[in-house]
Amino acid sequence: MVVIAATVLSCNPTKYVPQGETLLDRNYVKVNRESVKKGDLYPYIRQKPNKRIFGVRFHLGLYNLSNINKEKGIHNYLRNIGEEPVIFDQNSVDKSTDQIRSYLVSKGYFDARVAETVETAKKQSKVYYDIYLNEPYKVRKITYDIEDTTIAKIAFIDSSASLIERGKPYDAEKLQAERDRLERFVRDHGFYNFSADHIYFRVDSTIPGRQVDIVYGVKNAVRIGPGNKPVVVPHVQYRVRNIYIYPDFNPREFLTEGSEYQKSFDTISYKGYYFITRPGRPFVKYDLLLQSLYLRPGFTFNQSNTERSHAKLMALKSYRLVNILYNEPEDKPAGSDYRYLDCTIQLTPVSRQSFTVELEGTNSGGNLGGALNFIYQNRNLLHGAEQFNMKLRGAYETFSQSTTGIKSTEELGAEMTLRLPKFLVPFIQSENFIRKYTPSTSVQALYNYQHLPVYTRTLANASFGYQWNQDAYRTHMVYPLQLNLVKIPYIEPDYYTNVIEQSSYLINSYKNILIAGGSYSYIYNRQKIRRSRNNWFLRVNAEASGNLLRGIMRIAGATPVSDTVTSYYKIFDQPFAQYVKADIDARYNRIINDVSSIVFRGFAGAGIPYSNSLAMPFEKQYFEGGANGIRGWQVRSLGPGSYSPPNAKFINQTGDIKLEANVEYRFKLAWILEGAVFIDAGNIWAIREDPDRPGAKFSFSKFQNDIAIGAGFGMRFDLKFVLLRTDLGFKIRDPRLTGSERWIFTRDASSSQGGNAALVIAIGYPF
Repeated sequence: MVVIAATVLSCNPTKYVPQGETLLDRNYVKVNRESVKKGDLYPYIRQKPNKRIFGVRFHLGLYNLSNINKEKGIHNYLRNIGEEPVIFDQNSVDKSTDQIRSYLVSKGYFDARVAETVETAKKQSKVYYDIYLNEPYKVRKITYDIEDTTIAKIAFIDSSASLIERGKPYDAEKLQAERDRLERFVRDHGFYNFSADHIYFRVDSTIPGRQVDIVYGVKNAVRIGPGNKPVVVPHVQYRVRNIYIYPDFNPREFLTEGSEYQKSFDTISYKGYYFITRPGRPFVKYDLLLQSLYLRPGFTFNQSNTERSHAKLMALKSYRLVNILYNEPEDKPAGSDYRYLDCTIQLTPVSRQSFTVELEGTNSGGNLGGALNFIYQNRNLLHGAEQFNMKLRGAYETFSQSTTGIKSTEELGAEMTLRLPKFLVPFIQSENFIRKYTPSTSVQALYNYQHLPVYTRTLANASFGYQWNQDAYRTHMVYPLQLNLVKIPYIEPDYYTNVIEQSSYLINSYKNILIAGGSYSYIYNRQKIRRSRNNWFLRVNAEASGNLLRGIMRIAGATPVSDTVTSYYKIFDQPFAQYVKADIDARYNRIINDVSSIVFRGFAGAGIPYSNSLAMPFEKQYFEGGANGIRGWQVRSLGPGSYSPPNAKFINQTGDIKLEANVEYRFKLAWILEGAVFIDAGNIWAIREDPDRPGAKFSFSKFQNDIAIGAGFGMRFDLKFVLLRTDLGFKIRDPRLTGSERWIFTRDASSSQGGNAALVIAIGYPF
């Protein structure tokens, strides 16, 4: 009711606009040249109108629901979560005009004209900013004025990387970026005290032909000379003399105990470095710390190597605080043109061991439940920054089916993971690779028992793999060894007879199976970049199983087991799966304003069983519907293709191919409440013809006819530590029906199995 009332009152937005004032309705920007985008100019407009959601000033409507003459209760609350009317201010328009003009000048449009027009009607004002641009001024000539010859040589070495180019439009932002680039480049060559303040530009815009000349200058350093008078001198290069490492530094004791704290340490010289530590076994092995450093005694100071060392030490996850400090000693090398720096590295360890108990909510395809986890962590198991985790887990989860009501699943499991901060590869040690890419090796073992409504399953898993970061956004994961032993000790007889036995594909899916193979994953993630309006996420997975085992069996001359359909090999009296599988998940998040964003997602994947397998293992098959799929269908109830399963106690449709696309518009409402509207489309298919599931096979000529479409809306409750979500999805197009009846608008609700809507309750965003 509050939402409806706020929406209605937003239709009367001037309720609390004072007499003689007007409400700022909208800002419009018009530019006569495509070289400048309107979106780049809107941030310079000082006064923004009230936020809108689907064109409705919802938050202003909340404010208008209150009585501004009452200070307490619901009225104060509505004003706090709402947004007061934005009163049009001519001074803000004038300042916006000046800011837009300044921005355009910084982009080379020195004679840009900005004209504003205000239209007022019904106590609301619209502001129009008309931008008139000529050709931008371009850089004609760059002249260097570098007083220090040593700095000049360094600058000219990297002149090809300069961001200022002749013949390109003048851009003040590029000048600032060039200052930052040269500052880092010079500091990376040992000039510790060099800064961007020493770099300046003089721009002459009086050159005919809409051109500018730029003087690119670097000033000398200023030092305090005799009589405490400033003296201009050339810049000085620094070398790192000594590196002192505190591997177990305690900031609190350092501040409270002072010199007594320093006296409690011993100094150990190791491979040219000085480790300052208390007697006893070091928290982390010295060799691992040195392997993480890009700094060397006797080498010139390097800013980038300092930052890399900091990042590498933090990546060990054994330290909660890393400080790298430099100081200039009083003694100077005689007869040298460089000076010394001493480097101090203070490392504050994390708590080595921890034991936690977690009570959490779970969500598997929209089925809600709870879990109790007992977790033990050791962040430095063998004093080499090894991360060891052990988890004992018990979970209970509801499993909703419209035909039978709510059932449940129970789960018990144990998991152990060991992460090593290096590549555990025999005979191969590459310190340069380790320093550059922060690789790690993971060893994992898991056992899981699951009791589902119609069958019981156990899963034993062991894996060994590597991970490394190509840069801040790209991660690679390679698991050359993954072993999964899946056993299904019990299947409900009715489910086996009425569902599994009705399809040869499902008969081969629900089998005890050994999965032995490897996988590769690539992740590109820019979602954590602050101030970015466009965020991309991309995950690519590829895996294969059974190829090596089958090759070994054939070389060894093993005899395959034959049945009425095919022949296959067994190892230790256990059939093994053979398949290849790959999928891609791409997401794009566009932030529209402070309260709304739109997210696009696309998913495509396929698995192909062959040779030793007639079907993909059940755990590796795709499914559709539910909280993270097409939300108009219950989980696992859609597909494959146009196949319509018979009424059964338990619906569990799976396939080898999956295509899905989603669009979701998200918006903040009030307090912890968020809203969303969405459209989902896609389906799953079988990769081969299945006579027991007509219409399930994927075909390039008709797969578009099998696309299911759902749409709906949802509410989210952001509790900070967890986000609760409810989505109500409606079927728009059902591929199980034929002709025009596939569209919901042309048929009645009774013609759709399971109804035309599905309500899902979930944890976290769907994607």
